[in-house]
Amino acid sequence: MSDTISTAQPRYAQIKEAIRRRISSGDWPEGFQIPSEHKLLEEFSVSRMTVHRALRDLTDEGLLTRVQGLGTFVAERPPSTDVVELRSIADEIAERGNVHACRVERLLAVAADAGLARRFNLPVGARLFHSIVVHSESDVPVQLEERWVNPAVAPDYLDQDFTRQTPGEYLIRLESSPQVEHVIEAVSPTPEIARLLDIPVTEPCLRVTRRTWVGGRVVTVAMLVHPGSRYRLGARFQLPPH
Repeated sequence: MSDTISTAQPRYAQIKEAIRRRISSGDWPEGFQIPSEHKLLEEFSVSRMTVHRALRDLTDEGLLTRVQGLGTFVAERPPSTDVVELRSIADEIAERGNVHACRVERLLAVAADAGLARRFNLPVGARLFHSIVVHSESDVPVQLEERWVNPAVAPDYLDQDFTRQTPGEYLIRLESSPQVEHVIEAVSPTPEIARLLDIPVTEPCLRVTRRTWVGGRVVTVAMLVHPGSRYRLGARFQLPPH
């Protein structure tokens, strides 16, 4: 692929502009692995140092993300709006007049695999915190929450008692004006999820994958799985005026 670039700019700036155009046009979508530095220096007939500076600048600007051991990818950018309210499940249950309880199944530090590294824009093997908790409403399991947390944002996460406050309640106190992404899917539970939620493996479930950012940094990725027969998800919002 070739681009027409201005010779009035420094070469590294020309490469940055060419890459920006490929991303904005959709030729390189979010999550796309861009060509290696070697291929780019051949395409633009420049030195490796020039290509490296262009990629470094675009990474610093948040347009690219570099994952050690994998390569450089077009960054996944947080959405500017959110139509699902960010609420504590404990508050939702209390509003219905029922009793919330939380059972901690896992709480430990883990190394980020390739998928998590990309979601957090961190190197493969970076340290993350991992928790699995089961939320119950009047002794009936209604949500399995599996969450990964950036230790740089919540260094004391592993020291919390999540039977007294939910992970979401703890994190929201640390997040100032977070940006939130929700992906909602109908899924079948794995045998382990079915066991933890005390449902048959044939029961359909609703999975909400939630990712939050603060200041361009990913704070947490959570997967919230609800039995289809025990949960409803709704939102109310106003459309902008024409």
